[in-house]
Amino acid sequence: MVRVVFLAAAFAAISVFGAPVSPASAQEADRQTLEGIAAIVNDKPISYSDVRQRARLLLLTIGASQPTQEQVQQITGQALEQLIDEKLQLDRVSEFEVEVDPVEIDAAVQNMASEAGVTGEVLREQLTSSGVNPASLEEQMRAEIAWNRLMSGLYGNRIRISENQVDDQMSRLRTASQKTQYRIGEIFLYAPDEATKTEALTAAESIISQLQQGADFRVAAQRISSAPTAAAGGDMGWVTIEDIDPTIAEAVRNSSGNGLLEPIQTENGIYIILLGGKREPAEPVTRVDLKRLVAADGVEATLTEAIGRINSCDDVQSVANTNSGLRAQDIADINVDELGPEGRSLVLATDVGQPTEIFAVSSGLAVMYVCRRQDGAEALPSREDLKGSLKSRELNMISERELRNARRLATIIYR
Repeated sequence: MVRVVFLAAAFAAISVFGAPVSPASAQEADRQTLEGIAAIVNDKPISYSDVRQRARLLLLTIGASQPTQEQVQQITGQALEQLIDEKLQLDRVSEFEVEVDPVEIDAAVQNMASEAGVTGEVLREQLTSSGVNPASLEEQMRAEIAWNRLMSGLYGNRIRISENQVDDQMSRLRTASQKTQYRIGEIFLYAPDEATKTEALTAAESIISQLQQGADFRVAAQRISSAPTAAAGGDMGWVTIEDIDPTIAEAVRNSSGNGLLEPIQTENGIYIILLGGKREPAEPVTRVDLKRLVAADGVEATLTEAIGRINSCDDVQSVANTNSGLRAQDIADINVDELGPEGRSLVLATDVGQPTEIFAVSSGLAVMYVCRRQDGAEALPSREDLKGSLKSRELNMISERELRNARRLATIIYR
């Protein structure tokens, strides 16, 4: 009871010493007073009604058709934490006057609706019929858009991914391809202390129940997870045991097969893990870019004369254009094994930028210039894609760190 009295006094103090109260805000304050306050975040109250609305919204967006009172109760702790995060995000956003156009919010709602195979209007009607005010979803979208815009504006241009970072990541990926790998999806419920861990564990069990009934894991991760992978639907990609938290690694190693694992408790929260596959080390392959130069007249001197004028792969086509008896052909990103035993031997014996020995083809004589060779490259992304993913991951990590710092500095009073 002491805590209840303290909260009532704190809330009264906000009304007395704060800014003048408008009729609308006074009505809202009356509603919150009647319903009770679940938490106060930097003098901004969150009512129990807000929490119930958000809990229902979370359940509906991950696939529950008509959430039961028990399901809502199970996830209220996570709903409250999400609302607290949004209050903190909007507080920070207000310092920089970041505006979000209603059109952007509507587009985000429409996008969510399209993923569920309905229109935005139908989605709003479904929310209303399930006891959820669509404004709850719109407020969530507003906070998400504004926060992402702020983080991108503050830090996006400061993040520089060097070629050395790309090289290092390529090396790690190449090494990982020679180990057993697992395809893992994650939903992380942030819970830094025992009280919130208990609530998060209850929420995790409820979420797993929904997922087992057919809810979309990717959507659930986007809406609920506090991990940097949330934007990617919780997808961690193919990872090795060494890449993940030891507690999660042990659960993955001991799993009987693909599917959802039991909730996993770690130092900072609860993980819901989806094991999507397992693959053993791949045989190393070599992929190459080639330019084939063919002398249709079958005269070796035609080729040797052309080779004498070619200094690099960039010259092959231009030299071929000067002689009607020559034809150039690009062979891009091919596994050397696909060239057959003879072609493979010729290419592997040739340095990058140089021509192979002359060999016979059905249409005459030919050589192949080796323009690029990459060992173990089959499962690796391009350098540009990797650079983009590294930058996105770093920005997501900065965003999570900023939110954690905001929580640490905030005044948060739970009922």
